[in-house]
Amino acid sequence: MTTIGLIGVGLMGHGIGGNIARKGWTLRFLDHAGNQPTDDLVALGATPHDTARDLAGVCDVLVLCVTGSPQVEDVLIGSGAVLEALRPGSIVVDCSTAIPGSTRALAARVREKGCGLVDAAMTRTPKEAEEGRLNLLVGGEARDIARVRPLLESFAENIFVAGDVGCGHQLKLVHNIISLGTVTLIAEVAACAIGDGMDIDAMVDCLRKGGAGGAALERVAPFILDGNSDLMRFTIANALKDAGYYAGMAGELGAEKRLADAVCQTLSALVERGEGDAFMPEQVRLLQTGSA
Repeated sequence: MTTIGLIGVGLMGHGIGGNIARKGWTLRFLDHAGNQPTDDLVALGATPHDTARDLAGVCDVLVLCVTGSPQVEDVLIGSGAVLEALRPGSIVVDCSTAIPGSTRALAARVREKGCGLVDAAMTRTPKEAEEGRLNLLVGGEARDIARVRPLLESFAENIFVAGDVGCGHQLKLVHNIISLGTVTLIAEVAACAIGDGMDIDAMVDCLRKGGAGGAALERVAPFILDGNSDLMRFTIANALKDAGYYAGMAGELGAEKRLADAVCQTLSALVERGEGDAFMPEQVRLLQTGSA
């Protein structure tokens, strides 16, 4: 069986690893302080490794599920030294949210080693990751994608092939600025309405039955109604990172980005206040007048 390595057993990576291990692959993972508890993965036969370099040297496919481009670069060509250890013919699958230009530059270096890189950015939440129902936004050479597709299908419900290397990450930034921007707008408006004494049940019911209905509202509504942020356990700091990546990409392309900049400004102000670890729905509380 193909041996799969996993770096980044966090909220999303844990679900990915569990599905890989349960569905027939040999799983090895990097033992790291930032991991979620991994006893269940070990019980499924997964093997921890102390260093990324050692892990890469024994894997046919290496899945990265880290925060963003700086972390991916560090794993591959920095302290992780993975690039040096890759076996010819192996494939790196980068599930992070990353800057497309960085992804393409890394892919070129990976190809020089006789290996491939597929970007497979994720959408949805840790719940869907555990259920094996992620959406994957994929870029890469057709032959590399074909080789890893059965693996991707083990933890994904939908796979969208966006184009060549970097296009998966580009699509993720497009998706996230819309999703995170909509959540931020809903939170800002809800904070205003709550502050003015509006009946929140009526407000949410109206939004659900009108043009504002959709996935973004459903992730924020439980917090508006009950203070529950479980449906979007995505931090404001991470959202700022993703929105900033999009704004940077749009700037490089000379595209309009006024609304994206506004989203970045709102998120940045909250991070500067020390609220970066709060989950995105909590903006409803944090943006209310006098909450600072």
